[in-house]
Amino acid sequence: MTADPRRWMWAEACAMIERAEQMHRQFFQPGFAASRQASWEPPVDVFESEQGLLIVVALPGVESQDIEISSGPDMLLVAGVRRLPAAARGKHGALAIQRLEIPHGRFERRIRLPAAHWELQRSTLAEGCLLISLTRQA
Repeated sequence: MTADPRRWMWAEACAMIERAEQMHRQFFQPGFAASRQASWEPPVDVFESEQGLLIVVALPGVESQDIEISSGPDMLLVAGVRRLPAAARGKHGALAIQRLEIPHGRFERRIRLPAAHWELQRSTLAEGCLLISLTRQA
């Protein structure tokens, strides 16, 4: 005999409500917007060729002026902030949040680079993705 799906659905619904309430409390903490601590990590794809690396960072809704890129000997850091869209803030004050699944606020992603000396060639923001090209230096 199988378990009653209503129990599973009720447990899932309660877990989602709790997660939404936690996100809501975190988002509206005093000083949250000024925080320099990252609250989420964007997903990354890394492709390697003989000439270098192509790194793709998924950042839909992030403006180029809100992105920082820095590199060290074996690490690349992509950081910045995703702001709530102006439409979500409303013309006459904040709208009541019904669902908030897309992460907002400060993000940071550290990407370990393969052993070599890398130089940043270019970075481009296109179709919601940051494309970073690194070349291998002799």
